[in-house]
Amino acid sequence: MRDNLRLQPPGGDGWLAWLRHYRAAWLSGDLVAGLVTAIMIIPQSMAYAMLAGLPVQIGLYASLLPLIGYALFGTSMSMSVGPVAVTALMTVALLGPFATIGSAEYLQLAIWLALLSGVLLFVLGLLRMGFLANFLSHPVISGFISGASILILLSQFPHLLGLEQLPDSPAALREQWTPVNTLVLTMGLLALIWLLYARSRLSGHLQRLGFNPALAGVLARLAPILVVALGLVISLPADLAGRGVPVVGSLPAGLPALAWSTPDLPTLKLLLLPAALISLVSFVESVSIAQSLARRKRQSIDPDKELLALGAANVGSALTGGFAVCGGFSRSGVNIEAGANTPLAGVVSAAVIAFILVTLAPLFAALPLVVLAVVILVAVAPLIDVAGLRRTWRYDRREGATLVATAAGVIWLGIEAGIVLGVGLSIVTQLWRGSRPHIAVVGRVPGTQYFRNTRRHLVEIEPRLLAVRIDENIFFANTRAIERAILQALRDYPDTRDLLLILSAVNHIDSTGLDMLCELSQGLRDKGIAVHLAEVKGPVMDRLSDTDWIEELVSGVYPSTHIAFNTLGDNPGAALDQSAGRTA
Repeated sequence: MRDNLRLQPPGGDGWLAWLRHYRAAWLSGDLVAGLVTAIMIIPQSMAYAMLAGLPVQIGLYASLLPLIGYALFGTSMSMSVGPVAVTALMTVALLGPFATIGSAEYLQLAIWLALLSGVLLFVLGLLRMGFLANFLSHPVISGFISGASILILLSQFPHLLGLEQLPDSPAALREQWTPVNTLVLTMGLLALIWLLYARSRLSGHLQRLGFNPALAGVLARLAPILVVALGLVISLPADLAGRGVPVVGSLPAGLPALAWSTPDLPTLKLLLLPAALISLVSFVESVSIAQSLARRKRQSIDPDKELLALGAANVGSALTGGFAVCGGFSRSGVNIEAGANTPLAGVVSAAVIAFILVTLAPLFAALPLVVLAVVILVAVAPLIDVAGLRRTWRYDRREGATLVATAAGVIWLGIEAGIVLGVGLSIVTQLWRGSRPHIAVVGRVPGTQYFRNTRRHLVEIEPRLLAVRIDENIFFANTRAIERAILQALRDYPDTRDLLLILSAVNHIDSTGLDMLCELSQGLRDKGIAVHLAEVKGPVMDRLSDTDWIEELVSGVYPSTHIAFNTLGDNPGAALDQSAGRTA
């Protein structure tokens, strides 16, 4: 059995740790995975470059140094980085206002966007800012990717029909329709049917023919390369380009030769926000993929080092004239299923792509664009997270609404506005939840040391002791709600002489919350009601220990509700200046 790779924990032996611990037994798996993944990457990278509004060879250029850059710092042993649908769409959406799509200026801006994104990610990695991945919730990410995927699908329909753009009306479509469009649509539908079959059924059929599941899965994922090969076999002898079928066009042989053109300072400043957005989204997506792959192999990743690795990958893409890159789920899935053990598989993939660029690249010039459009359609359609929306909506409609609003914002308002809208709704939702805290009056379950909500369980209570459990942090948004709930509980139990606040669920009390507790405690003292605390967490007690509230207005602090009940139950109406019960 293959030994599992044991990764170093955060702060371990630094970059290229996997190489220093490399084992000969892993080499065959890395070589095979590198070759297989490279074959799969070729049509995808070309398709995503087309999606980004760039020449198709740019996608291949963006699949060279990024794989090596990630290998230097990455902590995922199976993730493959490169052009993906999301970064391609973000590139065209973010740069479209600054330059004509497809122009030389646009290409230079795409290179600089990747460079700025790479530098930003690398700096954040040095600052150990991996926690930034937590700022985009799952509904926001899912909504963003779903909205972006819908935009991608819509953008590919003209290619599927052999048109430069969709006509405004069915009548205009009929006027523009020619036999060439029928030929392109037929090719596209045949390719689409094959790829859909390969995605859903081919693996199972191959397994019934005797292939092992892993090999069958890899072969099914390599279906796009067969579509590309057949497209070339048909296009070259039939001279489809001469008949008016849109094709890739000239594709230079050889490795990229970068010609730098530095934009002026105002333009670079305008690129900072797009670079920040694409960095955040690509980092969150990559970390999610890396964590998913690591769980499959019982490994772990370091988000801070992932920032460094993605930064190096994007800088590498810029140095080869590519655009922004990140981890890709489908390419990583092929990588791990083909037997990748370490990032060396990515280095092998880069070498294979470089070889193809030097030798076979000009052949792809005759490839019909409809083939790449179909590859994009089949790769992107599953990213529309209908199942996730249904699941989220059933569990929490507010988060479901955030997902829908983010997707709608991306479609109708643009990528930047959609992300900002989603993040804003997430923050508002959290504040709204926090402003409506759950407050429970609790009593003792008979014969036990457990305490439960009086409205949910049959419990015992002390006649003059009111125990209130606060199930939320106490902060500016909920102080009045907590105060009202406590006062209402006191009205429901008018004989109360001791109020016990159970703070087991409270992790933080801000200054507004502290002021409210002081005013409440003072008012209750004036009415002859003593305030006590139970189950205060250590960090909370550390902050409260030197405050006037604890020193002057809290009569006792107890380590558990059980001890508080035993003490206060035996001594109803405890003295307001009692201090013997205090404990940290």
